[in-house]
Amino acid sequence: MKRHFDLRNRDGRWICGSGTRFYVPGTSRLDQGGRSTTIEPLPIMAATIRTARNIEACGPMDCGLNGGVGQDSGFNGVVVRSVPPEDSSPTNESVGMVEESRESLEEIRREKLTRIAALGVDPWGSRFDNHEPVAVVRSREVELPEGAGADRPGPSVRVAGRIVLRRGQGKVVFLTLRDWTGSLQIFIGKNQVGETAWALTGELDLGDLIGVDGTLGHTKTGELTVFATGLTFLSKSLLPPPEKYHGLTDTELRSRMRYVDLASNPESMAAFLGRSKLVASFRSTLGDQGYVEVETPMMQAIAGGAAARPFVTHHNALDLQLFLRIAPELYLKRLLVGGMERVFEIGRVFRNEGISPKHNPEFTMMEAYQAYGDYRTMMDLTERLIVNAINALDGRFERTWNGRAIDFTPPWPRRTYAELFEEHAGVAMEDSAGVVAKASELGIATAGKEHDVIVSEVFEETVEEALEGPIFVIDYPAAICPLTKRKVGDPRFAERFELFVHGMELANAYTELNDPDLQDQLFRRQLQGQKEEDSMARIDDDFIRALKHAMPPAGGLGIGIDRLCMVLLDKASIRDVILFPLLRPES
Repeated sequence: MKRHFDLRNRDGRWICGSGTRFYVPGTSRLDQGGRSTTIEPLPIMAATIRTARNIEACGPMDCGLNGGVGQDSGFNGVVVRSVPPEDSSPTNESVGMVEESRESLEEIRREKLTRIAALGVDPWGSRFDNHEPVAVVRSREVELPEGAGADRPGPSVRVAGRIVLRRGQGKVVFLTLRDWTGSLQIFIGKNQVGETAWALTGELDLGDLIGVDGTLGHTKTGELTVFATGLTFLSKSLLPPPEKYHGLTDTELRSRMRYVDLASNPESMAAFLGRSKLVASFRSTLGDQGYVEVETPMMQAIAGGAAARPFVTHHNALDLQLFLRIAPELYLKRLLVGGMERVFEIGRVFRNEGISPKHNPEFTMMEAYQAYGDYRTMMDLTERLIVNAINALDGRFERTWNGRAIDFTPPWPRRTYAELFEEHAGVAMEDSAGVVAKASELGIATAGKEHDVIVSEVFEETVEEALEGPIFVIDYPAAICPLTKRKVGDPRFAERFELFVHGMELANAYTELNDPDLQDQLFRRQLQGQKEEDSMARIDDDFIRALKHAMPPAGGLGIGIDRLCMVLLDKASIRDVILFPLLRPES
């Protein structure tokens, strides 16, 4: 529900142009018994424009207005007076005023650029050295001398950040300043900062970037505060931020305007900093295990390494059709042939397929290959990578994702594909008639499909969603794993595992197939019946040639970074862990 506020002087003149109204999102204590509210400035206001600024930027409840009829709110010289509403029902005209008000707000902020420049201050700022992150400043609280505050200066500090809250009146203003490590209260007193800085304070809006020099201490209420002695203007925000504290609540807007999301939602900032820690932890763990990070082509003449539809592009100079890679796998295996025994790559891959809470066409994969290892080697590595990532984040092994509990305490269980299939589907994999009957019961078409393909589809429907995890599903049907070595003693199965958490696959690994003749045969069998546009509709003959130069027995692993971040950071959608996910163009 949106409340409207008439901004008038005491003599009844409009503050921001005839008929302009500001629509403040959220529920407000100012609205009592169906009455709207008129905001009027007290005489101590130097400029009525400041009242407009605070109303548009804060909203009354967030700024601490008490809503008492006829009472002085104590907020920047504003009196709150309840009056009967002119019209409680919205009109086309009033709804249209929302955009007009936003444009008016930008005009107001642009006018301040001129006034800031008139003070001899560059509204776009310049280099600001030697400032400390807010988190570092806050950590110094334990070292503060007793009684440090406004009257007894504490240690000198220098901070920079974005204004997310403003309140005060008369010769005192309190700001809340936020950087990417946290928030901190700033006290600005006219007598402490001087005339120029005080005049600059009057032009500050929510969203502006400033630098503050001052001393660290506590207010009388015990709040850790920087008592400003100097103010540096760093950049003007011409557009108002979203409703404070709540930030952007629309999921698509948060993805589309990530810059606003990060600036206004500390939780979003924390998630993406957490993602960075996870990736850094992966690199550290792999480096400690002797792996070398490499880079392989993102544009490939043949998009191999997975069964997925690629994005197609064209190289003009060579008149060559190319594909954005769907996996780096085949190039990394070429490096094993060349003698690089432990390699990994963390990079983007592209699949021209659907978008869902678990899928984005552009996503990040980590693939690692170890000569003379196998899928058991990679299971141990997977567990080590994720355990170390959890320790890098916060060390909590008992976590929740989408409201469901997960215990990542190692070791994790390992169950075979066949036993899980029989347990959840109620039929043995080898029972062809039973598998077909189960597929029909689930509404899965079976005509013209190989037995193992039907088994795979039944597995997806009956088993995967039941897997709470983390759990390693091992020994997949060989027919659906063309790049995988067959299990010793039982060639019906492949030495492959997938890691699942609450029905979502997080990792996939093989004992890599290194027999060039068998690899060529399996490639050709897999291509039968595939559409021309599918990525593996061509055999990578150069990869087969590489295998003929002898690739060592090896284990290979792929982990979806985005999905792992979803789980460890408790995010419902892959969009929430990709800074700029693919979206439809704005209409």
